[in-house]
Amino acid sequence: MALSIAQGLKEIFDIEVVGRDMAKLDKFEKNLDVTIVKELYEDFDMNGKKIILCVKPANLEEVGVRLKGVANELYSVLAGSTISSLKQNIKSKATVRVMPNLAASVGFSMTTMTGDSSLKEEAQELFKSIGTTLWLGSEKELDIATGVAGSGPAYLALIHEALCDGAVKQGMKRTDALKVANGLFEGFGQLINTTHPALLKDGVMSPGGTTAAGYAALEKGNVRSSCIDAVEAAFQITQK
Repeated sequence: MALSIAQGLKEIFDIEVVGRDMAKLDKFEKNLDVTIVKELYEDFDMNGKKIILCVKPANLEEVGVRLKGVANELYSVLAGSTISSLKQNIKSKATVRVMPNLAASVGFSMTTMTGDSSLKEEAQELFKSIGTTLWLGSEKELDIATGVAGSGPAYLALIHEALCDGAVKQGMKRTDALKVANGLFEGFGQLINTTHPALLKDGVMSPGGTTAAGYAALEKGNVRSSCIDAVEAAFQITQK
C-alpha cells in the first residue's frame, strides 16, 4: 500500500521515505522509479511534517517509540488501529485515519477517512491526488468501508478471474477472455458512477435472455450472500 500511495503522490509532492531497513528503502526507491530522500527511522525527526504512516498495525508501538518530535499532521493507513491508539503512540498535532486502496498507484483510489475535523479539508485535498475521497462520521464507518473499498480490489480480482475462467471453460482463448473482461470492468466503472446498480441490472436483463440465465446461476451460487459475508468478515478483523 505504501508504494501504491507513493506512486500516486510522487507527481505532485516531494516525498521522503522513512523505514527500518535501508536495503528495503533502496528497493522501494527503485520500484517507485524516482529519486527520493531515504532515512532510517532512528534518525528521523517528525517536527513540522506531514506523516503518512504505512506499517503493519502490530508494529505501531515499536515504530512509535523510535520516532522523534511532533508531526503537524498524521495520516494513518493502519487498518483497525484507532485514533486513540495512534495518539498514544505517535505524537502529532492532529490525526486522521485513511483507507486508500491499490488503485492509488494509477490515481483512482477510493479513499475513506475520519479523525480530527481540523484536518478534514487538508486530508481530502491531499488524497484527492490519488483518486476519490469520502470523509466519514465515525471510526466504525471507516472500518466498514475498509471491507468494501480497502479490500475490494481483491474481491473484484476474484470475480474478474472467475469470469475469464468461465469463458475459457466454454472455449474462448485465455488472452481473448482477459481482453473481454478488462473491457467489461473499464466500462462498468464509468456506468456505475451515473446509474443505480439495480437500474443497471434491469437495463441489461431481458426476459428469458442470456443475462437472466447467468444472473440466476449467480444467485443459485449465493454470490450476493457471499459478498455481504465478505464485508462482514473484513469488518470483524478490524475490531480485533
